[in-house]
Amino acid sequence: MLSKLVLEQIIDSQKERLSQLDTGLTREIPDLLQFPRHALIITGIRRCGKSTLLQQINKVIGDNTIYLNFEDPRLAGFEPGDFNRLQEVVEARGINILFFDEIQNIGKWENYIRFRLDEGYRVFLTGSNASMLSRELGTKLTGRHISKELFPFSYNEYISFTGLKPDAQSSDKYRQQGGFPEMVKSDKSEILMNTFNDIVIRDIAIRYNIKNISSLQQLAVWLISNATKPVTGNSLRKLFDIGSSSSVMEYLSHFSNAYLFYFLPKFSYSHKVQIVNPKKVYSIDNGLIEANSVNFTPDNGRMLENMTFMHLRRLTREIYYFAETKECDFITFNRGKLSGIFQSCWQLDQDNMDRELKGLTGAMDFFNVKEGKIITYNQDDSFTITGKKITVIPFHRWATLKDPRLTTTAISSEI
Repeated sequence: MLSKLVLEQIIDSQKERLSQLDTGLTREIPDLLQFPRHALIITGIRRCGKSTLLQQINKVIGDNTIYLNFEDPRLAGFEPGDFNRLQEVVEARGINILFFDEIQNIGKWENYIRFRLDEGYRVFLTGSNASMLSRELGTKLTGRHISKELFPFSYNEYISFTGLKPDAQSSDKYRQQGGFPEMVKSDKSEILMNTFNDIVIRDIAIRYNIKNISSLQQLAVWLISNATKPVTGNSLRKLFDIGSSSSVMEYLSHFSNAYLFYFLPKFSYSHKVQIVNPKKVYSIDNGLIEANSVNFTPDNGRMLENMTFMHLRRLTREIYYFAETKECDFITFNRGKLSGIFQSCWQLDQDNMDRELKGLTGAMDFFNVKEGKIITYNQDDSFTITGKKITVIPFHRWATLKDPRLTTTAISSEI
């Protein structure tokens, strides 16, 4: 429980700190201010820039607002009942625009927000846990919220922030550094080591009351070291001191909800088949892989593949890998409609060309389309195979296209 006086002091000190914050690069999230009657909820991994984005919005709207970051240790004693005292402060100051950072840390927050929306307040929120937010949004705020995901810097944002040119050299630096704003500013890997540890301990172990923290940490390090590889709950259970495959799957779900890892399913029209097949693990950021992996031999191909996945993930949630006789890295959909077929390959040469082309054309044959792309480090080329066009394009050029999604074209039945 906190007194009204303490709340006022915290609000004032946080506002002063925010006023001195360098808001930097405007982030790539459109239409942030288009829904004044809805709560705008920005979700994403810890340290990806959500607080900075809130301040960018705050500067556009004006200063007559209240901002409260619930990760402030001075708010550790904040209880649901303290929302009443907070509201007294809001009303006394004549404020009707509210900014709440990491609000999922407070129980029953959604009740307070719903009441404020009903009273005509504008509300902006952030959160770092997809599961908790979605559960609460699905009860009290159904139809009254707009959710947007924020990621670490995209390649476009990275070159805008650093002033680098869109070329092979900058994409290689991005491959190693990743896009966490603080890392890009300082180039100190300790930042990403601390971020990784904070997510595993604070956002997962403490939040979900996990006792076997050592196994959780070992699992997280193994996953970051094996990004782009297929995993199953049973295989991971055998590697670590975790009781059952179901417990492993719970841990993977926690990692996913904290935005640390994505687990890509194999494409199948059967949801059951998707569930039972191995999933490929991807990290939200290449810098996290570089800073926390126990692999000491660089694997440029895997790092490019992870980069390619994250670029596609910013565009759509509907991504699968394809594996029949050959494997294709990414199949993307937009609202259920096939939008692209992609292969990722650091360098296309005589040793791997047959494998990469057959993996891509196998997927193209399956979906009956005639266009596909191979994303490379720095190669331009094109092939036409039995009427199917394959474009080979460097990551730095593909990632700076206005829309790198590939709208596929069905092959005419007359051909």
